[in-house]
Amino acid sequence: MTKVLLTGGSGFIAAHILELLLQRGHEVVTTVRSDDKASKIRDAHPNAKLAVVIVPDIAKSDAFDEVVKTPGLEVVLHTASPFHYNWTDPKTELLDPAIIGTTSILKAIKKSAPGVKRVVITSSFASILSEKGLADPKKVFSEADWNPNTYEDGLKDNKATSYRVSKTIAEKSAWKFIEEEKPNFDLATVCPPLVFGPIVHHLNSLSAINTSNQRFVDLIQGKFKDEIPPTGVYFWVDVRDVALAHVEAFERPEAGGKRFFTTAGKFNNREVVAAVRKNFPELKDKLPSEGVKGGDYPEGGVYGYDNSRATKELGINWISIEKSSVDTVKSLQAVGA
Repeated sequence: MTKVLLTGGSGFIAAHILELLLQRGHEVVTTVRSDDKASKIRDAHPNAKLAVVIVPDIAKSDAFDEVVKTPGLEVVLHTASPFHYNWTDPKTELLDPAIIGTTSILKAIKKSAPGVKRVVITSSFASILSEKGLADPKKVFSEADWNPNTYEDGLKDNKATSYRVSKTIAEKSAWKFIEEEKPNFDLATVCPPLVFGPIVHHLNSLSAINTSNQRFVDLIQGKFKDEIPPTGVYFWVDVRDVALAHVEAFERPEAGGKRFFTTAGKFNNREVVAAVRKNFPELKDKLPSEGVKGGDYPEGGVYGYDNSRATKELGINWISIEKSSVDTVKSLQAVGA
């Protein structure tokens, strides 16, 4: 049994990580931003070896100073992220908080948690991709790639670029900290693309759904009926595989010092529609018929991927797009979609 600090415990990915940690017998301290979220987690896991600590603002430089002093901590899984699109100033509301939120917890661990040997950070495919690569069918993305956008690019008026820069600079800052500060712990990072899958965290309303799963809400509410929208990024992964990657990345000693591109591979919206149509005949009136256009791969093909490191070194047998789609829709129906 390992004592683990999991930040951002009420999040979509973190809620699955929490379940897996408890299933595997680990003792968990998790952080959330409010009393309400804390009580929801406690109610969901009665009698578990679980402590819930409130950290109201993860962007503050001293946000995690106290919680890392918890006696006996051996591992930190840092999933908390201040990402949202409701900002007006990318520097003060997105870029700096993302960087501070990452580096401040690493500084706090080095200073006050000498027992921590491994930190795993939730990064993103956003820190791997490049605009040039996304336009090149011959490009194969892997952990070796870094998003070339700079901090200055993130200050421009493009919300997608600013978000991608925030994830890139935050992850780079973490690796730089390890290299320069040589702390008592090593680092692994998990870089997922679009994350689908069932919801296990508490939702106050469907409007609070994670961005990736929003397409499933739109689909079963009839918004794809006349035309299937463009897919966007063509890489995806199931949330349960992302959770597994985090846990395996600290349980396996050899995972230290590595990035992991956690993707199940390519998909398009048309495949999602087909999976839901096949498995939910009662939704027929809401779904597009087979003749409805849209949602395909582009004619010239799309970029490729190499997920061999995560597959082999973390032992992941990737969940299929059909299973993920079915389980996602079932969980959404359970919360009123």
